[in-house]
Amino acid sequence: MIDLSTTYLGLNLKNPLVASASPLSKKIDKARKLEEAGISAIVMYSLFEEQIIHESLELDHYLSRGTDSFPEALTYLPDGGLYAIRPEKYLNQVAGLKKALTIPVIGSLNGVSKGGWTHYARKIEEAGADALELNMYYLATDPDLSSSDIENTQVELVADIKSAIRIPLAVKISPFVTSVPNFARRLVEAGADGLVLFNRFYQPDFNLEELEVVHSLDLSTSAELRLPLRWVSILFGRINADLALTSGIHTSRDVLKAMMAGAQVAMIASELLWDGSIQRIKEILDHTQTWMEDHEYISIKQMQGSMSQKSVKDPVAFERANYMKVLNSFRELP
Repeated sequence: MIDLSTTYLGLNLKNPLVASASPLSKKIDKARKLEEAGISAIVMYSLFEEQIIHESLELDHYLSRGTDSFPEALTYLPDGGLYAIRPEKYLNQVAGLKKALTIPVIGSLNGVSKGGWTHYARKIEEAGADALELNMYYLATDPDLSSSDIENTQVELVADIKSAIRIPLAVKISPFVTSVPNFARRLVEAGADGLVLFNRFYQPDFNLEELEVVHSLDLSTSAELRLPLRWVSILFGRINADLALTSGIHTSRDVLKAMMAGAQVAMIASELLWDGSIQRIKEILDHTQTWMEDHEYISIKQMQGSMSQKSVKDPVAFERANYMKVLNSFRELP
């Protein structure tokens, strides 16, 4: 009998397929369907730092003061529709999912700065979340802000949140840092129990007819798996934290690759957001099990990290050798 079970953030999961943060967790009936299809845990959609701040009476006071003389002041913040999810509603949704499901529910906070909003980490725990994912989505645009300034702030934020909760903490990071391994180690030393690789940045486009910036959401493809796959395989065995691979999980082969790289779980969202795609969960798990049977693997734990770089003495030389090999393998088309 093939054992698909794994552990993540101290949670015992029946298989490695976890639903990452997405609109699917906004409705309890959708979450139930995810569980029925075989998903092992759910990461809730994110509660944003800006949503919490927008609700504060203190911010309201400063926004309101002087607006008679400067009526345009209230337009400095984006339209209120972006902040329609009130913090209280989010906490109620956590409690509702915990009551409706038997699988673990992981809360999600999205923020980058230290401040009073971080006490919502404790509130999410009190609402019943089994763990918390901190999503540090941040794009540096200020040339006076150094990389060390940004990393120091984020490390301090992780330490602050970890000190406020008792449940496990995972940190979802960006690949756009100078040294991913060093930053990862610093986050773990600050209290992160797990790392989620990677945050997927949404890229704007230009509308040349309207001369406007277009914000659109493009779902991932399996081709995007390669970036987190590389870094999971590099970090496996080198940092004392669980690893979750996200972005590019669409098939059983993607799941298997994530496990062999060294991930504890493979997080999936885009594949499930297509109409009727929730049933893909069962297909992916069935095909994963069939592949393992055909290749004589008895458990997920047996294959975890089997193709990582843990046994490579010099990963840098290994990477450069493969880089040269790939470039030299290209042949110009006739």
